[in-house]
Amino acid sequence: MMLATVPASLNLIAQTTPLIDVRAPVEFVQGSLPGAVNLPLMVDDERHQVGIAYKQHGQQVAIGLGERLVSGDTKRARVDAWLGYVARQPDAIIYCFRGGLRSQIAQQWLADAGINRPRIDGGWKAMRQRLCQRIDEASSQPMLVVAGLTGCAKTTLINQLSNGIDLEAFANHKGSAFGRQPEEPTTQIDFEHALAKRLIGLTGSLVVEDESRQIGNANIPLTFWHALQRAPRIRIEMPLDWRLEQLRRDYIEALEQRYTARYGPQEGWQRMRLQLANALERLAKRLGNARLQRLQRLQGMAFDAHALGNIQAHEAWLAPLLTEYYDPLYRYHLEKHRDNRPVELHVGDWESCLEAARQWSA
Repeated sequence: MMLATVPASLNLIAQTTPLIDVRAPVEFVQGSLPGAVNLPLMVDDERHQVGIAYKQHGQQVAIGLGERLVSGDTKRARVDAWLGYVARQPDAIIYCFRGGLRSQIAQQWLADAGINRPRIDGGWKAMRQRLCQRIDEASSQPMLVVAGLTGCAKTTLINQLSNGIDLEAFANHKGSAFGRQPEEPTTQIDFEHALAKRLIGLTGSLVVEDESRQIGNANIPLTFWHALQRAPRIRIEMPLDWRLEQLRRDYIEALEQRYTARYGPQEGWQRMRLQLANALERLAKRLGNARLQRLQRLQGMAFDAHALGNIQAHEAWLAPLLTEYYDPLYRYHLEKHRDNRPVELHVGDWESCLEAARQWSA
């Protein structure tokens, strides 16, 4: 019986095709395809044993070991997991690393159970090549960069645009020492795949936030990064009190909600407080000891007030952190690159920059 294949195509991602990743969990967590669920043929230890057998004795011995390891009740459990998923997602497609032996075995076992589902020709590797190629292609598209001081709601502006690319969302990180989120940070591979998925179908202009190349654990792919550095930009200028309100919402209120949702009120509160304290500590060398200690005292007092219901108390340490550290640092970089920085098309408040971005995109 011929086992069916489908070509590795971005259409699978664009159409949110249900995907069954039969690789081992250790492979899946390093990077998967968007929309995939991990239902492995072999778990990590089984894969490790088969890999050793392959290196020492060749493919046939490795296949034989795999058949012995995944047999009986273990095999039935794996097949039942695939059958259950296909029952919920009848259009599901299978893949392994190269679209080879593991996905073919999964196909055959499903076929033996009366279900025929195709596998991706070339597997994960071929699909990854298509996704990375899409990022490289996007580097040649017209780009506009949204810049501005910390707290100017650049990400919010990006997300108001149909052609906006929210890099921080793909990295699950807000892009500063205080940007970590309760969930596990995105791996490099998953960051690239999420970016590529967003770019599918966006063939015209793109609007991207001004970012460092590294966002959390992820690095912006080099070709895309170079395009950002060359792109024209608009710059948001907003007063300090407006920016403090944005920071309080994004870095205090929203963060508390996410931690509470994940860990419950008590543990979530403690984890959020520890995260923000550690973030301040990481700036020790740049802030200097005296300034760090002052900000730590203010932060501690703010948390005490926060516990009593006064969230605005955080502005007592956020304001000097902006005016004494982040704002001077940003202006220093502007001045340093004054002679060779990209052209600024517009400088103004948030609303005027949103309108400028819309006009440029049109």
